[in-house]
Amino acid sequence: MKTFMLLLLMFGMTGAGYKTPAPHQRERPNIVIIMADDMGFSDIGCYGGEISTPNIDRLASEGIRFTRMYNNAWCSPSRASLMTGLYPQQAGLGVLANPRTGPEGPYQGYLSDQCVTLAEVLKPSGYTTALSGKWHLGEAKPHWPSDRGFDHHFGLISGAANYFDITKTKSPTVVRTMALDGQPYTPPKEGFYMTDAITDYAVKTLEDKKQQQQPFFLYVAYTAPHWPLHALPEDIAKYEGKYDLGWDSLRVQRYRKLLAMGMLGDETKLSPRDAEVQPWNTLSARQKKEMSRKMAVYAAQIDRLDQGVGKILDKLNEIGKRENTIVVFLSDNGGCAETGIWGFDRRNNGLEPGGVDSYMSYGQSWANASNTPFRYFKKWLHEGGIATPLIVNWPAAITKERRGQIVNQVAHITDIMPTVCAISGASYPKTFHGHDILPMEGQSLLPEIMSGRTMDHKPIYWSLNGHKAIIKDNFKLEAVSEDAPWELYNIATDRAELHDLSGQDPGIVKHLSDLWKKWADKVGVYKDPPSNQNE
Repeated sequence: MKTFMLLLLMFGMTGAGYKTPAPHQRERPNIVIIMADDMGFSDIGCYGGEISTPNIDRLASEGIRFTRMYNNAWCSPSRASLMTGLYPQQAGLGVLANPRTGPEGPYQGYLSDQCVTLAEVLKPSGYTTALSGKWHLGEAKPHWPSDRGFDHHFGLISGAANYFDITKTKSPTVVRTMALDGQPYTPPKEGFYMTDAITDYAVKTLEDKKQQQQPFFLYVAYTAPHWPLHALPEDIAKYEGKYDLGWDSLRVQRYRKLLAMGMLGDETKLSPRDAEVQPWNTLSARQKKEMSRKMAVYAAQIDRLDQGVGKILDKLNEIGKRENTIVVFLSDNGGCAETGIWGFDRRNNGLEPGGVDSYMSYGQSWANASNTPFRYFKKWLHEGGIATPLIVNWPAAITKERRGQIVNQVAHITDIMPTVCAISGASYPKTFHGHDILPMEGQSLLPEIMSGRTMDHKPIYWSLNGHKAIIKDNFKLEAVSEDAPWELYNIATDRAELHDLSGQDPGIVKHLSDLWKKWADKVGVYKDPPSNQNE
């Protein structure tokens, strides 16, 4: 508890102006960040889901859960903000990562020279750095993890891939590259499963830290449960028939659990079924069977991810590092509705989802359930696209009295960098490798983590594929395209965004839209940015 007591003392003395002491003055924590891919707000047990996630749930019961954490609604933009503490346009990733090497700018598709990664910030202060899993922040050298501060890296350079055989891609023109410490890596043909491989490398990395005195930073970026629907037979078997109840009943079940847990207040209503989704009871018996199987495979993917989290926690305990390791868990965006209510089947070969020769998604209908109680999905800036679970677990610093606490602190994925700097003593640079570095956009969550002190959050902004949004205080202003009218919601009383107040409060609309325009000009948002759908 030495770390906790010293931090608490300093926090009490300095209040919101918390200043981290020099590294030699205290025992610095290890940092593990675990990110899920395309996982909805209510998919895991501790956020209302029925999927078996005992290890993630344990993180929550022994840590704290945030109800108002936001990502950037899409893979690369979220990961860019996580890694840099900047808005994605500032980091060069207003779109998905791509193999281009130019032109440079807000939509260049790889990390900018005007940003630094968590690894580049932590490494000079004495941390060893490792990434196991998906990168998706630059597909061409020199924009790989090994070029951006990571001592060690294993995993996927690009986006989604076949979990069993990366050569079997979604289309012949897509190449999936894996890497090991900066060199291309070819996984074995037999016995490979992406989620387990990511876990195994993370566990190996921790084993290598057993005798190490230096603190470490480990970023574990799973591809699960992103499509394709691929899972191991023993995991799928746990969920066979479980989703025969359908998405309508599942949404109600999850909503009631969220209320009972205190994750939502009674003022938050369950949004209506998405307008494009059919009522479950209108499906044919064949459709029900096929869609139930898809959700079973999706659940099995999350189940296997959770098993991996358990192995990581067990290894931290085994090597004696658990007490002073902060573990953070979150997702990069909401559930994925791509290609409509039934999802897609890239193979169309008559095979069920789950195996190596299938390539499917679970579709908009189930994504609507994954994002319970919210509207819309990945790539949307409504709550269904940007609301993510956030669990923070740190045994040495979170008191027993606060463990399991649910907090309503507003937070954004840009807040990870300043929080990491605060807890580690690492200095965020003004220049790096001869380049001027943009100042961090987020704010530290340390007051909430350390003492439960909820803080006002500065305005949070988004721009994605023409969608735009801002949250300031209790109000959220958003539009679904450049030319669409603004919608205004009071998120404190209407988190499901059911009552548009734009006609009642034009003054607030003008104030927030003016703020958004000023931000957009600052970060380089422009109309119709280059599109890249390479996931």
